Amino acid sequence: MRAAVMRDHRLVVEDVPDPTPGPGQVLVKTLACGICGSDLHYLSHLDDMIALAHRTRPGQPTLDPARAVVMGHEFCAEIVDHGPGTQGTHRVGSRVTSMPVVVSAQGIGTVGYSHEYPGGYGELMVLSEGLLLPVPDDVPTHVAALTEPMAVGLHAVNKARITPDDVALVIGCGPIGLSVIAWLKARGVGPILAADFSPARRALAVRMGADEVIDPAQGSPYTRWQDVAWPAGVDRNDALVALSGVKPRPGVVFECVGVPGVLNAIFEGSMRDTRAVVVGVCMDVDRVEPILAIGKELNVQFVLAYTADEFAETLRALASGLVDGTPMVTGRVGLDAVPQAFVDLGNPEAHAKILVEP
Repeated sequence: MRAAVMRDHRLVVEDVPDPTPGPGQVLVKTLACGICGSDLHYLSHLDDMIALAHRTRPGQPTLDPARAVVMGHEFCAEIVDHGPGTQGTHRVGSRVTSMPVVVSAQGIGTVGYSHEYPGGYGELMVLSEGLLLPVPDDVPTHVAALTEPMAVGLHAVNKARITPDDVALVIGCGPIGLSVIAWLKARGVGPILAADFSPARRALAVRMGADEVIDPAQGSPYTRWQDVAWPAGVDRNDALVALSGVKPRPGVVFECVGVPGVLNAIFEGSMRDTRAVVVGVCMDVDRVEPILAIGKELNVQFVLAYTADEFAETLRALASGLVDGTPMVTGRVGLDAVPQAFVDLGNPEAHAKILVEP
């Protein structure tokens, strides 16, 4: 099969062996697969990711940079064949999506981040039959391919213990920030404020459900957020306010950038008792001042991925129209254009989410 392959810290398009489904597995044809920011991280920080895996999973096998890896874990696919021991629950030709993991006698493997299980930047994949979710006939393929990134936003909102009374601020309006905004809107949270330096991404944030967008180059998003949260006419800088019993509405900040300095800026700009949810993946060593968070009694929650129930809930929400991720899709490419698409995604004015259609 043809695939965009990561090898020796670069992407190349070439022929690789077709995957073979094992017991309980199915062979599928990739119909659409989103390029994730995590894939960009892996390509540019592969050595760091391998070192991190050694630290967090000592003794477990990790990636070999010299060996081919076919990335891509945000997919919608079509069943081509069934492996041994499958139940035939989903017929050949039907469309499915799945959490990007495969179960075998050797344990759980990751689709798109292993040498054994190629991802959606190739023509074919192997998936576990028991994890497949059927895509309803009236749901377009490109919508179903958004299940995975939209599930990340749902998980972040769930971890925030969100309520309709909260005033939410989303820092960073890339695909994950946009997904968080969509789920906040679906949960009835308002107003939703969002901040990004990119005009294009601020415009996307409005389309996804943000009530107000802020350019950090023109003013502090934290100041504006507090303006909204505090009751009118209250001088929040008055030292006696803390003794008066007057409080702002509960504040929640979602960090969706993943670069050094953002987390500490949230500590500095937050109101007392703010819940900060860290969704962005920072690959560099960061510096924070704990006293800022201590003095305000901030609650900081780091989040990763989603649960199986959240993944299924996301597909249902996309199918019903409760959430709509399509505004973030800004491009579609074939396999040969994948290396350039990785470059193009570095320009936030040009793209948010590019789908690969092998």
